[in-house]
Amino acid sequence: MKIAILKERRAHERRVAITPEVVKKFVSKGAEVVVEATAGIASRIPDEAFEQAGAIIAADIETTLRGADILLKVQRPLLAGEGDVDELAHLQPGCTLVSQLSPYNAPESLRVYERAGVTALAMEFVPRITRAQTMDVLSSQANLAGYRAVLEAAFEYERAMPMLMTAAGTIAPAKVMVLGAGVAGLQAIATARRLGAVVCGTDVRPAAKEQVESLGAKFVMVDSAEMASAETAGGYAKEMSDEFKQRQAELVAATLAKQDIAICTALIPGKPAPTLITAAMVAQMRPGSIIVDMAVEQGGNCELSRSGEVVDADGVSIIGYQNMPARIAADASALYARNLYAFLEPHIQAEDRALKFNWDDEIIAATLMTRDGQIVHPQFLDTGEN
Repeated sequence: MKIAILKERRAHERRVAITPEVVKKFVSKGAEVVVEATAGIASRIPDEAFEQAGAIIAADIETTLRGADILLKVQRPLLAGEGDVDELAHLQPGCTLVSQLSPYNAPESLRVYERAGVTALAMEFVPRITRAQTMDVLSSQANLAGYRAVLEAAFEYERAMPMLMTAAGTIAPAKVMVLGAGVAGLQAIATARRLGAVVCGTDVRPAAKEQVESLGAKFVMVDSAEMASAETAGGYAKEMSDEFKQRQAELVAATLAKQDIAICTALIPGKPAPTLITAAMVAQMRPGSIIVDMAVEQGGNCELSRSGEVVDADGVSIIGYQNMPARIAADASALYARNLYAFLEPHIQAEDRALKFNWDDEIIAATLMTRDGQIVHPQFLDTGEN
């Protein structure tokens, strides 16, 4: 069983799909682990560290992928026309690709996997069940992203975050509002609280109230019967009615005008990010205020944010950095690699040390996109029609 790991080539990506710690675990299972040269440099992992853990360092893509049974990646492979190299072209038919595949954003890629005969599994589709918690890449990466988002805001904010009492007078603490109380939002709340800010949070899911308040923050939410059905079975927020959105927008606008920093984390799977902060709301914020839009790659929660940029809107800085987890690459890579190992390890057979999936396993069924030259995930079956 040969496991291959490539250097990530997509823009703004600094993570790597394996670490020396996880190399040792796979090697102990009888796997041959081949890592492309310099794959871990951006995550502060030199080639020597991989070699010491038992991996083989390959000079290029072709050597890395030659005869590979499994390809582990952070982001989906580059296809023809997407970059300087067609990464998928080097995979042999029957190879298993495990990565964050972004099928909603790139449904056409599933057709390519289908034609290439690749068994493709999307890690972001791991179901949120107890048994799969150690495999949940969305949670592990969002947790670090929420932490990093607050640090980015604190860096741009030209005042102190905590209350400071000095002989020259007292400095008031920063006021922080977190929009969206999922994994990233809750970590942002916790981090802002640790930095000494006065924090409030908002979310459409009623279960979020207790979670936000347990971190010492105030919960801001419209009182509505619609909140009772605001959460999917998987724990994600549903899209709300226009009336609810209007009432919530009015409450958010009134609260935002009093804040120094806003952290936006709201996402709806498979849909553009909801607009939570309009241009009019930004105009009501004080000069020097900060907005961090963590949903910018899905269209953004702030109307004025721009992907990959810091926008100055009449003195309000709107941070739209892409791929926030990659801005804390060393720890993000470590957690992601552990997620991948937890996902694959139950399916490595002890007798022949080969990967053999149980296709009836609910975790595998939820993540499986293509198999045996066909698109098999029920949400993307139409994608394979020409």
